[in-house]
Amino acid sequence: MAYILNIETATKNCSVAIAKDGETLICNEIAEEGYSHAERLHVFIEESLAEVGITYKDLTAVAVSQGPGSYTGLRIGVSAAKGLCYALSIPLIAVDTLQALAAQVKITEGLIVPMIDARRMEVYSAIFTKDLVSQRTTLAEVLTEDSFNDLQQPIYFVGDCADKAKTVLNKANFNFLEGVKYPSAREMCALSYAKYKKSDTVDVAYFEPFYLKDFMITAPKK
Repeated sequence: MAYILNIETATKNCSVAIAKDGETLICNEIAEEGYSHAERLHVFIEESLAEVGITYKDLTAVAVSQGPGSYTGLRIGVSAAKGLCYALSIPLIAVDTLQALAAQVKITEGLIVPMIDARRMEVYSAIFTKDLVSQRTTLAEVLTEDSFNDLQQPIYFVGDCADKAKTVLNKANFNFLEGVKYPSAREMCALSYAKYKKSDTVDVAYFEPFYLKDFMITAPKK
């Protein structure tokens, strides 16, 4: 019996789920325009444990969304996950953020392209089959009218940048699924359990989030 705590903080959605043998028992999350991960995350963890009726000592592992995504959000989630794993002496599992986003889509044919907004016309993107098998390296790319033109089968775009993507991505085989905006810890549950069964874990001391781009410090808006 494996209880895994799943933490997703790579986007505006602060999300926590607890799974038993890969089945989601509880998921607490909230997506806000302003990031509230630092205030919400540990509250959600405590509430989730209480609702399931277990304690920290019952956890078998902790899974965290590894990125790409918000630099600050990823740091908050990874720091919390590392602290728990170190204190409880349990393994840390890293889950691909874009794969978790793609996992919300159920299709019978074609490809899934999850995208996370990276400001202006840039996105973090990947390509997956209907069975969530990666078909391309994750990229930080600027969207143009030529983006994804080499893909001839039905393409299903998901993520938080549909409005800007639609201005340039308008081929007949392109489909935007409006209901899937942010990755969630709910979809992490099956992915993290599959990794747990294969002992596919990361080093608690040395693991770093997959930022994909260098962190840029900007002046605050007045």
